[in-house]
Amino acid sequence: MSKVLWNYLLVIPALFGGLVGLVVLCSATNAAEVEKTAQPTQQVTSEITPTGITQKTSSNAEPLGDTVKLPVLGVSSDRTEQVTSVSQLSDVQPTDWAFQALQSLVERYGVIAGYPDGTFKGNRALTRYEFAAGLNAALDRLNELIATSTGDLVRKEDLATLQKLQEQFAAELTTLRGRVDALETRTAKLEATQFSTTTKLQGLAQFFIGDTFGHGVNSNRNNTNVFFSYRATLALQTSFTGKDQLTTSLTAVNVPVLSGAVFPGGTTPLTGTSQTRFNVERNTFYTDGSVYLDRLFYRFPLGAKTTVWIGPRALAPAVFTPTLNPLIGNAQTGTLSRFALFNPVIYRPGFDGAGLAFAHKFNNQFQLNAGYVVDDGLANNPGGNATNKGGLFGNSYEALGQLTFTPSRSLDISFAYARKYFPAPVPVGTGSTAAFGSGYNITGGTGTSFAILPFAANPTSSDNFGLQVNWKASSVVNVGGWFGYTLAHQEGTTNDATIINGALTLAFPDLFKKANLGGLVFGVPPKVTSNDVTARVNKDTSLHLEGFYTYRVNDNISITPTVFVILNPQGDSGNDPIWVGAIRSTFNF
Repeated sequence: MSKVLWNYLLVIPALFGGLVGLVVLCSATNAAEVEKTAQPTQQVTSEITPTGITQKTSSNAEPLGDTVKLPVLGVSSDRTEQVTSVSQLSDVQPTDWAFQALQSLVERYGVIAGYPDGTFKGNRALTRYEFAAGLNAALDRLNELIATSTGDLVRKEDLATLQKLQEQFAAELTTLRGRVDALETRTAKLEATQFSTTTKLQGLAQFFIGDTFGHGVNSNRNNTNVFFSYRATLALQTSFTGKDQLTTSLTAVNVPVLSGAVFPGGTTPLTGTSQTRFNVERNTFYTDGSVYLDRLFYRFPLGAKTTVWIGPRALAPAVFTPTLNPLIGNAQTGTLSRFALFNPVIYRPGFDGAGLAFAHKFNNQFQLNAGYVVDDGLANNPGGNATNKGGLFGNSYEALGQLTFTPSRSLDISFAYARKYFPAPVPVGTGSTAAFGSGYNITGGTGTSFAILPFAANPTSSDNFGLQVNWKASSVVNVGGWFGYTLAHQEGTTNDATIINGALTLAFPDLFKKANLGGLVFGVPPKVTSNDVTARVNKDTSLHLEGFYTYRVNDNISITPTVFVILNPQGDSGNDPIWVGAIRSTFNF
């Protein structure tokens, strides 16, 4: 008998055992995936993503943003180690009819693996394709064993069984090999025509139709017309190692800033309050429709539990810190108002940021996020301007630290502190006359005018404290909210002011249809409750009431009608309510 034939005969028992074992393993793996899909999604995973905690952060402070998640830094397998004794399978008893067969496969060939809970689940059925896949894997194992000339004594029954299985599943094996060949051809074609081997291009386009109703602040009855506007973003998501990500995005937008007294170049009064602002309006430093660099920052892992961000353009706290408003605070499918995205005194610095940040995950219960960002309009200017020294340390800045606590899979709580400083602003222009680095507002462009500028345009520092909560009460209801407390100080004087804000959010995922979303927001926008400058105190409390419903047409298109009302605008009960209605259409590609 030739050596090759002898090697074949030697490995038949191992081949047959490997065949059965691999088929069982294939079935068990498939079942594990099914069960895993049926389990509720954990609130905090073992990875640190661009927004911190995967399930609990706002998916986006602005549209598009970090839609690509950071690859897993440390993931534990959901399968057990290969068992070495049949006694390790808790649901297999010596009285079972297949006990001896399993014992042989486990202890003689070592080809059986159980489920994570230490069970075998022997009653689960498998498909013919699963069996064929196992047979194909066993044939591959045959070649390995022949190459090493290992195996036990051969039995004619094993050889006959193998031959019978090959004949019985010949069609399935042919189909599988055909599918593999087709996949290889398709993969080669995609590699030859792909945009880049390191970069993924993502796009977002949004259409907005809206209007405001009611008296504007300190103006006659609102006579605005229905407007139609857009925002479009192209983002390049680049990874050099598979675990890092460079974000570069370009944006053009002409959504109006409703807080203005009049529209630029027009005469019709608008609402006159920042409490009516959208979260996607145009940047006042750019003209309508101009294309500008929207974001530029880089994220990379530092060890298994730490992620670092660095960026010269639009590195905002909501990028590197979990805001705990994942459904309502999504600018693609959630709220349309600026205030309802998240706690504004913590996650809105009042300018576009440039700086450095990190996130460290201690364990499944605790995570720390911290960062330092400055006004990116003057970060590159060592000479500054009339009131701002510019650069990294003479500029407007926010230094932020947040500890997130996850006591259970359904509850997240965070405690945040942010220190902010603003020098006196300089006049703001547009286009070529824009005074970059003029960002100046304590409350991130939300709330009353007194809250934004508690000491008018004088240099101001503030200590901001935030408590954020998100509770997944059930599969159909998420309850969240925040409370913000700000102590502001006018530099060079003894003047101090207190500012508060808060909100309660209710999100209803899969409302009426899978992947749809309903949302309600009840909030108090930032208001000044006390101030040594007594003329700049809000005597009344404004209320923000909002409702929206996102209908997902398909995976790439959604439509969101939204309406919100501001009661006691500008913290003055003498002002009539202002209503804002809009329909947002979102296209992802």
